Amino acid sequence: MSQFDQVINRKKTDSVKWDYTKRIFGVEDVLPMWVADMDFQAPEEVIDALHTRVDHGIFGYTMPGSKMEEAVKNRLKSRHSWEIDPKTITYSPGIVTAISMAIHAFTTSEDKIVVQPPVYYPFFEIAQKHKREVLYNQLLLNENFRYEIDFNDLEEKLSDERTKLFILCNPHNPSGRVWSEEELTKIGDLCIKHNVLIISDDIHSDLLLFGNQYTPIASIRKDIANQTITCIAPSKTFNLAGLQASILLIPNDSLKRRYNEVQQLFGVMGINTLGADAMQAAYEHGSNWLDELIQYLQENVLLIEEYLMNHLPQVKIMRPESTYLVWIDVRSLNKSDKELQELLLNKGKLALHIGSKFGENGEGFLRMNIACPKETLLDGLKRLKIALT
Repeated sequence: MSQFDQVINRKKTDSVKWDYTKRIFGVEDVLPMWVADMDFQAPEEVIDALHTRVDHGIFGYTMPGSKMEEAVKNRLKSRHSWEIDPKTITYSPGIVTAISMAIHAFTTSEDKIVVQPPVYYPFFEIAQKHKREVLYNQLLLNENFRYEIDFNDLEEKLSDERTKLFILCNPHNPSGRVWSEEELTKIGDLCIKHNVLIISDDIHSDLLLFGNQYTPIASIRKDIANQTITCIAPSKTFNLAGLQASILLIPNDSLKRRYNEVQQLFGVMGINTLGADAMQAAYEHGSNWLDELIQYLQENVLLIEEYLMNHLPQVKIMRPESTYLVWIDVRSLNKSDKELQELLLNKGKLALHIGSKFGENGEGFLRMNIACPKETLLDGLKRLKIALT
């Protein structure tokens, strides 16, 4: 039996996923498989590090030091063959926070920002809240049911003199697509050509499935690195989202100074003590746990593929190359998003993300979080069958 088979009751813990379905979906008696956190305990070494800090009993001001920098540097080198200079590191409570700060730091209300839907919706929602115009470089589905980048359209949007920022999602959420070095090089070249800053959200980069390899866009060439802010975090990888600790890697000194000025402007002073301790412990000691997790997630992907083939053959998934989020294609059912949501919540008693949340070209898709015990996943698949048949 795997450690990830353990079903842990998360109700009455103020979990957004489990305790706020009434507020978010309008119903309570549903199985939540929507938001991107896992139903697994964090690695034991992380829990031990938190116990050590709590047992010490003093929670004064702290700051990540050289041991943290070394942990981040070693992790990126060992896991992704990426050599970084620790001086490029900046800390943030979260990547969404970091992207918001970057939009404020590097654009004005006259500027435009490019995103690639269907994509993690805070990208365009935050840009809109900053009163920036959003340009949508729609991803295209190829004959192998895999997303590709429309580079002609991308260059057209980047060449607009008002375009100042491009937000990349690598690996891609919600599809799990891992962009190739060739694709990333093209993106980098276009952004350099048109002087557009790249913000690369790489939060799912540790969760690589089925032998896929991740390339950080900033690792390809120095000139691309100098045009890029890379965002990483242990939150998705080790289920630490509630501890609010993430990292920005900013090799360009002037960009780093400007970003830090904006953080200070808004009174953001880094990350909290427990978040820092958890991050360091995860990066130093979490590799074996992560390897086991990846194996379990791969089994869950195969389980959902087999279940759909046997019980819902008209529905298929885009097999994720990374992440524990599965992009489910239900276009063959010819249901509107409103109809799908009603069937899921009221008939199947299942809470999923509706695809159009990620952009118009997400219509006819659902996003399911499969980072849960197989018992929970099977329950969710049965509910999906009830909802859609």
